[in-house]
Amino acid sequence: MSHAMDPDIINRLRRAQGHLGTVVGMVEAGRAVPEVVQQLQAVEKALEKVKSLLIFDHIEHHLFDHAQAPTPEARRSIEELKALTKYL
Repeated sequence: MSHAMDPDIINRLRRAQGHLGTVVGMVEAGRAVPEVVQQLQAVEKALEKVKSLLIFDHIEHHLFDHAQAPTPEARRSIEELKALTKYL
């Protein structure tokens, strides 16, 4: 299975899709802006989490899995790289 097809990632994307559908319905119904914005925040956070999971998984797959017996120093460097992704 492709690392991007992780069931957790798919489930999170489906939840975000559901939240977005709720937002569309709220806008169509003329709901108050603060309520709509709150739901949009939930969509954004869900997508940010999926993006982080995909980036971390990609790093793990392409750097750890393909490296031959990475040294502790190499692992530390990769962990630092992963920590930097929060600024994306």
